[in-house]
Amino acid sequence: MEVQHKREREQQVVACMIELYCRKQHHTKGELCPDCAALLEYARARSARCPFMEHKTFCSQCPVHCYKPEMREKIRQVMRFSGPRMLLVHPGLALRHMAETLRQKLQKETQQ
Repeated sequence: MEVQHKREREQQVVACMIELYCRKQHHTKGELCPDCAALLEYARARSARCPFMEHKTFCSQCPVHCYKPEMREKIRQVMRFSGPRMLLVHPGLALRHMAETLRQKLQKETQQ
């Protein structure tokens, strides 16, 4: 799979998760609150500069965590909240994300 395509898909999933989190937790409609908008821009910037994109599926699977500790905690909160709800809101994205995560775990197990 092309690296740029992987970046775009990862950014799409993260954007959907942050939008869902902001809408439900901060009660926004249509636009993100300033904190969530900053988190989304930060996540996009990190993804755009990731040198490991060709070999990883998602940031959670990466051996190097490039997020600052406070931003890492914020994105974890978003993922914990939005992850289970993505099946209802964006089932296609959620199922593809789950399938890629499982595929990556199986590849790691067979390599060991």
